[in-house]
Amino acid sequence: MKFLILWSFKRIALTPDLVRAVLDMRAYARRLKDDGKLEAYYHIVGRHGGAWILNVESNEELENLIAGMPVYNYAEYEIYPLTEMR
Repeated sequence: MKFLILWSFKRIALTPDLVRAVLDMRAYARRLKDDGKLEAYYHIVGRHGGAWILNVESNEELENLIAGMPVYNYAEYEIYPLTEMR
């Protein structure tokens, strides 16, 4: 099951905790990429956030991966299921 995750920060003020969370996102993304769960990730120009394509086995796994994001408590999410066009 593939999902497009659009995420952006709720606030712009950089607190020390938010800075740490942002810096931790690179390692988190790398781990998901190595595990085959993160197919692609992008920065959206002009936004404070990004777009990720996750490939998961279940809705529960999707929820766990999103909740595991270091920026989870600082961001808002839009989640869209994806399917191939044939």
